[in-house]
Amino acid sequence: MREERFICPYTVYDNAAELDANDAELLRLAHEATKNSYAPYSKFHVGAAARLANGKTITGSNIENAAYPSGLCAERVTLFAAQAQYPDVPVEAIAITATSESKCIDEPIAPCGACRQVMVEMEQRSGRPLRVLCQGETGAIMAFDGIKSLVPFMFLDKFL
Repeated sequence: MREERFICPYTVYDNAAELDANDAELLRLAHEATKNSYAPYSKFHVGAAARLANGKTITGSNIENAAYPSGLCAERVTLFAAQAQYPDVPVEAIAITATSESKCIDEPIAPCGACRQVMVEMEQRSGRPLRVLCQGETGAIMAFDGIKSLVPFMFLDKFL
């Protein structure tokens, strides 16, 4: 028997001014996308923006439904739209942010497990790391250079 540890590398930026121009713009678009969220039940509005290798940017927001779990997270809305519109173009980065009607979210929000698994497959298909930026409504930004930092023990297609 042995104990092993996984180290999760990521970078913390105090604010968007510390990001490079491309990442700052991606995060700005994710913030804008929260305004299109349909979240009448949770009042938790999530926006995402994905930068593609061809320079295009796709945005999306969470969509809730009274028949839970029929809604969809902003991350998957965004990534699926990117794949539908540009099926052969890799996604280079995704920015995720959220607002709440009940309080200010001042720390980074991370994608749920289902969204992380979709990111695993997107990264695997492209053969290049997917940069993930996470921020709340305000506050610090966490940046992950590759999905392995968010999903250390990934379920891969090679297991099928």
